[in-house]
Formats: sequence, structure tokens, C-alpha cells
Amino acid sequence: MSEMTAAERELAELLVQSLNLDGVAPEGIDPEAPLFGAGLGLDSIDALELSLAISKQYGFQLRSDNDDNRRIFGSLRALSAHIEQHKTG
Repeated sequence: MSEMTAAERELAELLVQSLNLDGVAPEGIDPEAPLFGAGLGLDSIDALELSLAISKQYGFQLRSDNDDNRRIFGSLRALSAHIEQHKTG
């Protein structure tokens, strides 16, 4: 498992908190593991809830019709990089 950046750690904490992932420690999430399917096992409802939490926390919207969503939500690292590029606050 690779080392998390401070931004990835913050996002992991938001992910665990907003999705009520009992038994998952933010520091135990591999930043390069898939968020959906075999990785954390998130589903489309989780994606919506996480998008809402990201919108509130970072001040921009993740759009459901974005063709890059599969890449953006591919891993904690990919999502964190996207947030760092687009956050407003």
C-alpha cells in the first residue's frame, strides 16, 4: 500500500464519515485501490452521497454526466487529484 498525502488522508476521512463505513479506518484505505467493485466495494448510491459531501466540503460539483467519472472515481488518489485541481475553498 502506498503512502497517503495529507489531501488523500483528508478525503479518506470524509469518505468514511459521509458513507458511514463502519469498520473502515481512513488510514487503512489504499489510495491506489479501486473505490468501487473489488476495492472498497462502493456502489452508485455511495457515489452520489460522496459527491454531495465533496460539494459541501470543497465547493464544487461533481457532475453525474461527466464522461471522466470512471477515471475520477477510480481510486482515492485519482479523486483527490481531481479535487485538488477544482476545489474553490
